[in-house]
Amino acid sequence: MKIKTNLFSQESYDDLDDNLGIVMPILTDCDVDEDFTEGIEKVGNILPILPLRNMVLFPGVALPVIIGRPKSMQLIKEAVKKKKLIGVVCQKEVNTEEPSFEDLYTTGVIADVVRILEMPDGTTTVILQGKKRFLLNGLTDTEPYLKGKITLLEDKMPAKGDREFEALISTIKDLTIKMLSSVTEPPRDLIFSIRNNKNVLYLVNFSSSNIPNGAAEKQELLLISELKNRAYRLLFILNREYQLIELKNSIQMKTHEDINQQQKEYFLQQQIKTIQEELGGNINELEIRELREKAAKKKWPQEVAETFEKEIRKLERLHPQSPDFSIQTQYVQTIVNLPWNAYSKDNFSLKHAQRILDRDHYGLEKVKERIIEHLAVLKLKGDMKSPIICLYGPPGVGKTSLGKSVAEALHRKYVRISLGGLHDEAEIRGHRRTYIGAMTGRIIQNIMKAGTSNPVFILDEIDKVTNDFKGDPASALLEVLDPEQNSAFHDNYLDIDYDLSKVMFIATANNLNTISQPLLDRMELIEVSGYILEEKVQIAARHLAPKQLEAHGLKKGQVKFNKKALQEIVNSYTRESGVRELDKKIAKIVRKLARKIASDEPVPEEIKPEDLYEYLGAIQYTRDKYQGNAYAGVVTGLAWTAVGGEILFVESSLSKGKGSKLTITGNLGDVMKESAMLALEYIHSHASLFDIPEEMFENWNVHIHVPEGAIPKDGPSAGVTMVTSLVSAFTQKKVKQNIAMTGEITLRGKVLPVGGIKEKILAAKRAGIKEIILCKENEKDVNEITKEYVKELSFHFVNDIREVVELALLKEKIDNPLF
Repeated sequence: MKIKTNLFSQESYDDLDDNLGIVMPILTDCDVDEDFTEGIEKVGNILPILPLRNMVLFPGVALPVIIGRPKSMQLIKEAVKKKKLIGVVCQKEVNTEEPSFEDLYTTGVIADVVRILEMPDGTTTVILQGKKRFLLNGLTDTEPYLKGKITLLEDKMPAKGDREFEALISTIKDLTIKMLSSVTEPPRDLIFSIRNNKNVLYLVNFSSSNIPNGAAEKQELLLISELKNRAYRLLFILNREYQLIELKNSIQMKTHEDINQQQKEYFLQQQIKTIQEELGGNINELEIRELREKAAKKKWPQEVAETFEKEIRKLERLHPQSPDFSIQTQYVQTIVNLPWNAYSKDNFSLKHAQRILDRDHYGLEKVKERIIEHLAVLKLKGDMKSPIICLYGPPGVGKTSLGKSVAEALHRKYVRISLGGLHDEAEIRGHRRTYIGAMTGRIIQNIMKAGTSNPVFILDEIDKVTNDFKGDPASALLEVLDPEQNSAFHDNYLDIDYDLSKVMFIATANNLNTISQPLLDRMELIEVSGYILEEKVQIAARHLAPKQLEAHGLKKGQVKFNKKALQEIVNSYTRESGVRELDKKIAKIVRKLARKIASDEPVPEEIKPEDLYEYLGAIQYTRDKYQGNAYAGVVTGLAWTAVGGEILFVESSLSKGKGSKLTITGNLGDVMKESAMLALEYIHSHASLFDIPEEMFENWNVHIHVPEGAIPKDGPSAGVTMVTSLVSAFTQKKVKQNIAMTGEITLRGKVLPVGGIKEKILAAKRAGIKEIILCKENEKDVNEITKEYVKELSFHFVNDIREVVELALLKEKIDNPLF
């Protein structure tokens, strides 16, 4: 038997006792018939056991082991002296000093101590050669060393002439040599020995011993009895490890190529520089020259010119390969690209501006009036600071799109930024240039994009700005939106004051409660309330329907929408303040029409209310209708909601009892409950005015209910309705037909004004109401409504609750009164 050193294994077992250092299994030349199990027949069922750390010995394989433990040294010396075979097993944990049976793998190999070597560093190394596998049944002794009871295990060889197994062995040989070659240049005689060794059991065991894996996977191979199965499992592991080695080599090669590429690029850059110098200048010099030419055309302040000159000189001193060169170039380009004192010329035609605004938006008269006023002053004075307007109202009413129309009306550039979810102050003011990747804030970026210093600038969703540890963007906006400060707006990146006073800022918001008070003070607030039914119908007819017809490929006028059909869509299929849902419903109808046209099916020339079920399905929303005056204590009130006005009914009933008990139902809020208690107390204290006997309050319990209990309701505007309802219940008098009311009351009986008058009045009209009772102070709100919308209604303006009762209650009692 010849012994050669194998260079394949790379396992390191540093800091271990029994196998300290790098352990390399040794290649032995075994002929096909050579039996390395010689002497096994003399082995009994009790053997000395040598535990190894993180090492697995295979039959036929020679393995050098450094001996460190005293027990192990005594075992080796006695085995050599008596020429006995020993049992070698691997322990599960490398740090276990005194392994028990549970700490050892149960499959091991009988080994012969081939040689003992005394090393120069004082350690002892033994060479062990595996003989045959065994099963460790248990330990019989632990002193002076481990002894255990074993059972020999047989290796099951494949049948002779098994071509599949022959191919398997050949593949293992090739893969083993490939792995050797990928790690280092192996000796030729080592490759020759692997290729020509005919002992298949030894080859499989040798390769298994050499895989660069931990003991657990090697132990798994040792456990497999059938050699063919062990070879398949070995091939799987070799393939996996070879792929890993190839991947590592590929990464190293790419890294090496990147370094070579960098060197190549450096030399090419030097050559380009030399060629450019011969041609009269390099690219960087040309770029600097272009920047200077642009700067010469700028009409900027002296301070900006001095800053530019200082920064461009600094750029000229920098080496093009320096990291600071690109940073400095970007900064100088930012200064040059800003539109310093560059303004677009406003169109002072008031008729043109009015026409554009009316063309794009129906209603919104207050906003249009403010824009026209600004344009008029600008026309007269020639120069003034632009207003800072905040449009607030529910979603979908056209706040954002209004900005485009304003820009077109004034012939100004249009830019927009969305502030929703913004939480970093640097988004407004920019980053300081000390940071990597620093850039200007979004205000300066959009001014640069507009190309003029007086664009129409939309600050969308200003109420949804948040703050965190990065700063408060809302506070940064204070400088932007303050007419006294924004003439010298300071961006951290630009580090030069920029004049924003000519910019027309238009902010949009849904809820003013989330905007800080200092920010609100700097803006001119204009409410954009929800559209009423008539306005929605006009918007749908003028804008939404033509837009959807064009978007879906239908010709103008090919299909028309009946006015009543549009009213039905608004009332029965949408519930919103704006027109976004209405736009979607019209788009749904047009899509179905487009499908019919594409399928050569007939389509109606006009969409009528009776066609809506086919295109939109069943009605989704229903509105309350006036229900008559047959019952005492049922009065019609008016309510405002986020999607428009509604009518509501306040019901009061009396029941025999001990009196002084008030029950309130209908999912009412605290303010509305207080209104009910206030109404009852007022009636009780003024009972004689309404001809109500005192004993009524002592013998009857009161119950007030507002229907649709699933919907929360709150607010003081139902005060007059509750008083009227209670007086009707206590007197059993009829309520006047087709009358509704709204207003807050005081304990003295005064009627106070309430909001949402426009929406409430139009809701009353839709419900068939003919007369409306309001506070005297709400008369001004009625006068602002277009006369056409209220021409069929009559209004009663009151100051005292007694006027309300006189107007609302009739002298006659209901049929079948309680008393």
